[in-house]
Amino acid sequence: MRLERTVIWRRRIAAVSAIVGLGVAMLVLVLAVGADGAGSGYSPSPISSKLTPLQLAGQRVIYSYKGLTPPASLLRAIRRGEAAGVVFFSGNISSSAQLHTVATQLQNAAQQSPVKLPLLLMTDQEGGQVRRLPGAPIYSEKQIGESSDPASAARRAGRGAGLNLKKAGLNVNLAPVLDVYRKAGNFIDEFGRSYSSNSHVVATLGADFITKQQQVNVAATVKHFPGIGAAARTQDTDSVPVTLRLTKSQIRNVDELPYRSAITAHTDLVMVSWARYPALDSKYPAGLSPTIVHGELRSRLKFKGVTITDALEAGALKGFGGTSERAFLAARAGMDLILCASKSAGQGAAADKALGNALTAHHLARSTFVAEVNRVLTLRHGLKG
Repeated sequence: MRLERTVIWRRRIAAVSAIVGLGVAMLVLVLAVGADGAGSGYSPSPISSKLTPLQLAGQRVIYSYKGLTPPASLLRAIRRGEAAGVVFFSGNISSSAQLHTVATQLQNAAQQSPVKLPLLLMTDQEGGQVRRLPGAPIYSEKQIGESSDPASAARRAGRGAGLNLKKAGLNVNLAPVLDVYRKAGNFIDEFGRSYSSNSHVVATLGADFITKQQQVNVAATVKHFPGIGAAARTQDTDSVPVTLRLTKSQIRNVDELPYRSAITAHTDLVMVSWARYPALDSKYPAGLSPTIVHGELRSRLKFKGVTITDALEAGALKGFGGTSERAFLAARAGMDLILCASKSAGQGAAADKALGNALTAHHLARSTFVAEVNRVLTLRHGLKG
């Protein structure tokens, strides 16, 4: 009997151990996948741990240039591991085939760098009048919102945009726009860039676009957080400082509402606006505001993806210094990527140097900096193939 009891207890202990082991394994799997279910088990730490301060800084900088041919200085920066990607404008593009050739050249340079991950190659392919490439999506967001079957139209637009950019060698779309316009003909409605004046409609159609585009492995970028749909026609952040005097309730219940759906749809990137929102932060524009980037977007809405600024040279940032000062303030606020869109590779180099110096001088905390770099590297890894 004693032997039998011993055997029985050993079997019971083995069974309990197996159950505990399974539970631990499931917990590890959940942690690896993460709260949004998007994890792949990839760890960027082996790369980021070997990078110099200037290379770490470069992983946060998006460059631009003028003309059809990338300058030698940009190619050198990419090979040195001092660039995260490139944004393209109409002046960089003569055809889809030409852009694909350029994209291949840039990605080949990236393979010679210490990082060896795909560059983030992006453009604005919103639809309607805001397109850098001919072709899909043909219709503007407003046309989609007013169509007989908006959901199907939004899904077609998202897939079409993704396939169009992929054909040209690009892997990031600076779309869709999630601004909820307030008045017909205002800044965001003038060119049909908003799905609707109803935030729930914007939320639904934006999520449809995101899902279909990202299914073809082209990252979506929702913009302009927390929303510039209340801006009047003359309130263009590219040109002038803009203040939107909305209540906190209006911002959260109208303008931010579509971002909840976008985050649930696993949007890869969020672009933060340069407008100022006194109800949230009386001092800084959104993209320079830790209160908005960390407080609203990260903490309140639980966004875990990559944040990107609007164009760093924007007129909205008058009073906040030049490229170096603006890049530092944006990084300090929690912006992962700094969009240098002046069509000069020198602007990107200046931002890279400023961030590298700030990291070396401990003006930016290294642990936080590396975490932000790792988010970008994880995104780039996910866009392989």
